[in-house]
Amino acid sequence: MLDPHANPAMTPSPWVRLCIESLCTAGGAVKPGLRALDLACGGGRHALYLASLGYNVHAVDKNTPETVWPANVQFEALDLEQEHWPLAGQQYDLIVVANYLHRPHFANLLQNLKSENAVLVYETFMDGNAQFGSPRSPEFLLQPGELLARMSSLHILRFEQGRRGVPSPAMIQRAMGITGAWSGIQSETITLTQRD
Repeated sequence: MLDPHANPAMTPSPWVRLCIESLCTAGGAVKPGLRALDLACGGGRHALYLASLGYNVHAVDKNTPETVWPANVQFEALDLEQEHWPLAGQQYDLIVVANYLHRPHFANLLQNLKSENAVLVYETFMDGNAQFGSPRSPEFLLQPGELLARMSSLHILRFEQGRRGVPSPAMIQRAMGITGAWSGIQSETITLTQRD
């Protein structure tokens, strides 16, 4: 189990935890052997969290972290912004993306989801974030509603956008979508509140 007191920077995002816990509550979503991708994983906080739940995790980032990986995490150093999508042909039951945006490969990422009951959990910054800090460039900031539009081929289970208060103020968008017609989780589309 993860010890968030050991290194708070390695604590999973509250949004990612909420989404994964809702999958667990719905039943059947977390089984040994399911394959997950932690895209642009940084230090690996979400890869470690998913591994602790029994996922086989493919953690990908352009920089190699100094993380000690458990046996069910495979780390791969990849340039995710090269012309050709480096994960073409890979299939996952779950993909987690936090604090990363590269629009040219968003459609390719969706192709990495298995065709039935595969989940994408996405959380990143949006327009208006410059008032709080980085990122400031429009290249790395979603426009209002953009994440919903980019995930329109999925059944959206959760969506939030607006000002986040914790762990630090930011303007964000986040969504959870699933392939196929699985209905184990009730959809929830809301405007971000002070919940977190």
